[in-house]
Amino acid sequence: MNIFPDINQQSIDNFYIQVGRNVKRLREKAGFSQLELAISIGHKSASFLSNCESYKNKEHFNLEHLFLIANVLNINICELIVGQNHQ
Repeated sequence: MNIFPDINQQSIDNFYIQVGRNVKRLREKAGFSQLELAISIGHKSASFLSNCESYKNKEHFNLEHLFLIANVLNINICELIVGQNHQ
């Protein structure tokens, strides 16, 4: 039984894809490489960030990642979550 009938897996995937695109766009705008941002949030390589930005193998950011990214980029965390057309 699906307790959220209007939300399917594709909707969730689309959400993670949008968040990844937002992170990439705002990271690039701030002039950070994937490696620089990854290290700034406690990861040792750019592959984690790359996979999350592209939703490769359904790897995605969690709330702690978004909190840290927002702080490093000096932005409101909402900018990472809301699509560009809602800003």
